[in-house]
Amino acid sequence: MNTLKPIDHNLLKLNQLAVIGLNLTAFIFNLPWLAALTGLLMLVGAALSKPLLALGLKPVFALKPEIVPDNPEPHRFAQGLGGLFLVAGAVSLFAGLTPLGWAFTWLVTALAALNAFGGFCAGCFMYYWLTRLGAPGFVKTPPAGSRAGFRPKAG
Repeated sequence: MNTLKPIDHNLLKLNQLAVIGLNLTAFIFNLPWLAALTGLLMLVGAALSKPLLALGLKPVFALKPEIVPDNPEPHRFAQGLGGLFLVAGAVSLFAGLTPLGWAFTWLVTALAALNAFGGFCAGCFMYYWLTRLGAPGFVKTPPAGSRAGFRPKAG
């Protein structure tokens, strides 16, 4: 049974924009520690079910909330997966595997951009496919009227 919860999609989008900005900064200035920190904050945010990167920026941008009835689990899964990829990228960078490390970082950056600007969450899409395949722990189905992975519209 799906019990939808109110999710602030503007806060999720701000989190994605923060991921993009931090990863671009890490790449441009060759700061592997920044990619690692971003990944760790994403993992902690996933564990706490909070978009930590956005929470620090929310007062600065004074965003109006866009509350949408949604499943938090796919968003948490997507954030955790992105965090794992960023940590893997940072470990690769620190190990001297520079192309692999930046490839992981750019993958997360590209997928965050796809979600922020295109409304498609690849991690949510994966979550819902794992639900369809009967993977243990994956039980939520997409909200009625939405397409798996695409951001549902408010109202």
